[in-house]
Amino acid sequence: MAQDNSSRVTEFILLGLSDRRELQLLFFTLFFLAYAMVLLGNLLIIVTVRTDPKLSSPMYFLLCNLSFIDICYTSVTAPRVLVALLSGHKAIAFEGCMAQLFFLHFVGSSEMFLLTVMAFDRYTAICRPLHYRAIMARGACWALVTACWAGGFIHSTVQTVLMLQLPFCGPNTIHSYFCDVPPIVHLACTDTALTEWLMASNSGLISLGCFLVLVASYVLILAKVRARVSQGNWKALSTCASHVMAVTLLFMPCIFTYLRPAGTLPTSKYVCVIYTIFSPMMNPLIYTLRSSEVKESMWRLWKR
Repeated sequence: MAQDNSSRVTEFILLGLSDRRELQLLFFTLFFLAYAMVLLGNLLIIVTVRTDPKLSSPMYFLLCNLSFIDICYTSVTAPRVLVALLSGHKAIAFEGCMAQLFFLHFVGSSEMFLLTVMAFDRYTAICRPLHYRAIMARGACWALVTACWAGGFIHSTVQTVLMLQLPFCGPNTIHSYFCDVPPIVHLACTDTALTEWLMASNSGLISLGCFLVLVASYVLILAKVRARVSQGNWKALSTCASHVMAVTLLFMPCIFTYLRPAGTLPTSKYVCVIYTIFSPMMNPLIYTLRSSEVKESMWRLWKR
């Protein structure tokens, strides 16, 4: 890193979760086990849904896409964190940092949009069952999934472009274990007030908007189930309960992290663990344990 004012930071230093070696080994073990569970659990769901014709409904099609997104999402941060914890190498190139930020928001926002689509799927199945097959046809499902990825790409592009417009001439120490907007933006060598508000409006409002849509859909589902109590409706309500658990783990930390300018409150790097590692790890457990069809298909796959 050069010393003149026209220089740019060529690398950042990720401080990680702790400087103590014994804690680093503990975090490495926990992160490795969590990442292994994310990979194995979500791959098992993908293989099960793809190989069992009985799991051809739109709900399982969307679940398969969610599992793929979870694998991509965790793989943006976890492998580098594991290498850093094991080797102690904390430096990341400026280009690599921006790339990690881009893919983190690309896949993360795509997952938020997809969870919103899954809530719409459950609402349609319960509140408009006679029109469900027509509304959630295979072509419509593909269009919705494509729209989720497109929305994530647009959001991530805006975030990354805003970051690339900022000058970074030092310091270059990031108080986190991955590159993200809140810990990086205050390192810029300029006034970032407007940029912080733009980024908070981008990421924060997406998180809050998707969460409010999800809450509204679940309220409508609860009202419908209460009016028509039956075994099928209670089964659908059980599926929605698993969705509520999954979205709460993802959205609440994201809203806390992004729906404010970066300098108003300190961002806890331990809160980030919830939506980057813990939430993708819990998704396979939540959806598998709450779905008898998936468990039966997995058992048939195992016997085969």
